[in-house]
Amino acid sequence: MADGARAEQRQPRIEQRIAARRERVHVLTGAVCNNNCIFCMEEDREGRRVTNSATTDETVQWILEHNPGVEEVCFTSGEPTTNPALPRWIKRTRAAGVPVISVMTNGRALSYERYTAGLVAAGLNRVYVSIHGHEAKLHEGLTRTPGSFAQTVAGIEQVARLRRYGVALHTSTVVTNRNLPHLAPIYRFLRGLGVDQVVFNVMQANGRANTYFEQIFPRYRDIAATFSSFVEEQSRSEPRPMAFLVDIPLCTTGEVPDFNRGYVERYVHFEPARASVPIEPGPVTTLPGLPAGDGLVQLRRADLDEAARLKRDACASCRYDDVCEGVWGNYVRRHGWDEFTPVGRAAT
Repeated sequence: MADGARAEQRQPRIEQRIAARRERVHVLTGAVCNNNCIFCMEEDREGRRVTNSATTDETVQWILEHNPGVEEVCFTSGEPTTNPALPRWIKRTRAAGVPVISVMTNGRALSYERYTAGLVAAGLNRVYVSIHGHEAKLHEGLTRTPGSFAQTVAGIEQVARLRRYGVALHTSTVVTNRNLPHLAPIYRFLRGLGVDQVVFNVMQANGRANTYFEQIFPRYRDIAATFSSFVEEQSRSEPRPMAFLVDIPLCTTGEVPDFNRGYVERYVHFEPARASVPIEPGPVTTLPGLPAGDGLVQLRRADLDEAARLKRDACASCRYDDVCEGVWGNYVRRHGWDEFTPVGRAAT
């Protein structure tokens, strides 16, 4: 048996990796976003602005104090770099002893060297940059923001220069009908810029992705086949491509090498109790600075997804059932269940 095959066998299976996930904390930071992505899950921008604007120094401090031992705190939602408090909150997070301090961003503000260096000096050590094409026409056709491609690329380049200080650089490319044929050039372009991990995220079938579903949402079977072919081709020159396909039902990705099958991280975040969410809120925690009778509720991604994803009875026989979040209801209502065949349980 070749050494590569032995190494592959030693890797935990995808379902084992998912089951072993540690929960991270998301801090809702960006009240606005300076892109206008056609697939954005936050279609209610005004509602999100109100919710995210409620995050204060007191909110962040409470979150840090009430989540001791958390592995990662990620500043996200909207565009975090539009919030002038971001460097201060990163510094507080480092002082709390959090090992991984990250930001999900479109990367445009990171094109400014002094700003990016300041975030890293404050404690930022992982960056997730959203970029959706290897050329301006493709990327900006999806962000609907002229000039955004050059700034995002410049931001990636700035972070890449700081990798020597221990900063991890990941990218997120939302897969659409438009960029699906270009997975290989997107991957090679980003790796050439110094990106550590290139993640291809399948769209969540809600928000704008649901509004424009027919125009932009590929079939899962097409995504899986295209990604599998890309990885096979790339493996001829790179033994283990650092490309990962995320948020797609595992029963559709059997041809994808297990190493390249990614997964969505578990996370918890906190929203004002007055915010409208599609689940029954948990206990309300009152914080200083919030209006009387208001407070925070804790929300988990799994709880939110459960309200929008479906499973059928046949899923119970699938080896992935315990870790599968199901299929977006908006997808099933359009395409049915034909693509989703339960996978036999693995021998133990």
